[in-house]
Amino acid sequence: MIQISVVIPTYQRPHLLQRCLEAMKEQSFAKDSFEVIVVSDGPDIATKILAVELSFLEPKFVFLHTPEKKGPAAARNFGWRRANGTLIAFTDDDTIPDADWLSNIWRSYNGEKEIAFTGKIKVPLSNPATDYEKNTAGLETAAFVTANCCCTKAALEKTGGFDERFSMAWREDSDLEFQLMLHQVPIIHLEDALVTHPVRTAPWGISIKEQKKGMFDALLYKKYPRLYRQKIQPSPLWNYYLIVLCAFIFFATLFAEYKSLAVISFLGWLLLTASFILKRLKHTSKKPGHVAEMIVTSICIPFISAYWQLYGAWKYRVLFL
Repeated sequence: MIQISVVIPTYQRPHLLQRCLEAMKEQSFAKDSFEVIVVSDGPDIATKILAVELSFLEPKFVFLHTPEKKGPAAARNFGWRRANGTLIAFTDDDTIPDADWLSNIWRSYNGEKEIAFTGKIKVPLSNPATDYEKNTAGLETAAFVTANCCCTKAALEKTGGFDERFSMAWREDSDLEFQLMLHQVPIIHLEDALVTHPVRTAPWGISIKEQKKGMFDALLYKKYPRLYRQKIQPSPLWNYYLIVLCAFIFFATLFAEYKSLAVISFLGWLLLTASFILKRLKHTSKKPGHVAEMIVTSICIPFISAYWQLYGAWKYRVLFL
């Protein structure tokens, strides 16, 4: 009898997925008591080949794919709705679940119809860590992340699961957490249910690309304004908007008759940007390449972040900064 279904969304990362699936093969939980459902976010031949190779082994491996690429939230919904387990555990293709991960979850389950669990995330870091590694390490203190959580199928049915409008890996876990809270489904933290989340190798300037996720902050805020301010971001990113404002005033007055205002606004932009650079470099790697990356990306981030935040506010029709 399947007691736990593990749902793993993925897309064109078979080398990472294989490491995760090898960890699932080493689970101490009875192999005939859980299934692993790999859901590709759209057709993916390489992942299908890997999953088929493992499908003859225990535990039971199932490969599914969504008709089109819609994001990890949609892939998780596609998986859990076809799952056979009473409990639905979620992790990601770039994680390494501890051998006792499922055993510790099941040991804490007492037959409740509606309950959720959130486990512990460990993020190994370089010494000194890069800015990207430090950001990833934020998973260790997050209240609820899909890299290590579990819900009864009844709880997911009650909340509707993941909101598929979150089409990137950002805020869809907080959305589910808030839904569970609003539906009064208990969320239990399990310190012993451990998943390791190594930091993937990131291209230079990755933090610029990451700013696009900010549009989904607007969606989360629209749905839960009070919870968003309580648990995610107490106030708008005023420092970003102030940097953008200083730059705008500088260029607007540079060729006008307000030279003193142009100088003041430039100095304001310079001081605020320098402060932002130093904040990101604090307790992170001081290698020349990393320092250069922090300088260049810190100049760009406030403008790009403000754009995506405002774009999200427009797209989801909400007053959000």
